[in-house]
Amino acid sequence: MDKVAIVILNWNGAKMLRQYLPTVMHYSKGEATVYVADNASTDGSMDMLRVEFPDCRLIPLDKNWGFAEGYNKALQQVEAEYFVLLNSDVEVTHHWLTPLVEFMDNHPEVAACQPKILAEHDKDSFEYAGACGGLIDRYGYPFCRGRVFDTVEKDNGQYDYRQEIFWATGAALLVRSQDYWDAGGLDKRFFAHNEEIDLCWRLRLKGRKIYCIPESYVYHVGGGTLPKSNPMKTFLNFRNNLTMLYKCLPEEDLRRVMAVRRVLDYVAALEMLLLKHDVGGFKAVMKARKAFRAWKKDFRADRLQIQRNRKVDHIPERRPYLLLWQYYVKGRKTFADLP
Repeated sequence: MDKVAIVILNWNGAKMLRQYLPTVMHYSKGEATVYVADNASTDGSMDMLRVEFPDCRLIPLDKNWGFAEGYNKALQQVEAEYFVLLNSDVEVTHHWLTPLVEFMDNHPEVAACQPKILAEHDKDSFEYAGACGGLIDRYGYPFCRGRVFDTVEKDNGQYDYRQEIFWATGAALLVRSQDYWDAGGLDKRFFAHNEEIDLCWRLRLKGRKIYCIPESYVYHVGGGTLPKSNPMKTFLNFRNNLTMLYKCLPEEDLRRVMAVRRVLDYVAALEMLLLKHDVGGFKAVMKARKAFRAWKKDFRADRLQIQRNRKVDHIPERRPYLLLWQYYVKGRKTFADLP
């Protein structure tokens, strides 16, 4: 069994792999086994990997299972103490794994951690998807140390301390294999988006901890699969976020939070339509609300099990305020400005 297995999930990403996999192979040598799991790519990814990266182990999948189930199926074929879920568009750095693994070895109460995520195109700035560790507000809006909504900070060392967080980014997530499977893995029904936050929330409810370890840092391109304004991305984010809330919220919060979110989602949809003239985004939000209502019943058993097995009632990194109010009304644009 491997100590550490780095698993990169690929779908038609031969160009990204050719550019960024060399750093993973070089800087992880002797510390981890590197796998690429392929979601039935049609761009010659597998042939390229066999020729150009013969030391990389390959896990071919029979179709595009998406991010969540693709990883579940790939990790079922890997035996390791630690899994590292790593995006194909991540450039890693010298000894990036060492502080992550050493921290996990010395803190058995921690289920998962992430490095500091910096932008590949601007290496002095945080990257949107993860920055220096994720939190969430009362109504399900995620944010990070270093990124609140669209405000992304420069990295001036302001978050260079180890910190317990609510969620770790799926772009570079180190997780104990036992914790991953004990929590049920990623929810395959999500396909993509919010699946790592959902997993981390379930881990936190089990009393397990998540950390950011900024001594380790990597550079992430971001948006490698779908551009930020893509209607499908909007649909998946809204539908999956609502589903995550339904699964994980405590009973005393569920009714109020979902009622407030209903109003906020319709406001967001109208803003897209009337102010941004984004008809695709408007339709995506409306479609997401409809899809959530349609499949909500399918998650009833999940919710009952999660609530029955929860070991903590309060997670401090789930902040008690509405982030939209803090950001747009109070003008608090950075993590340090927030209550």
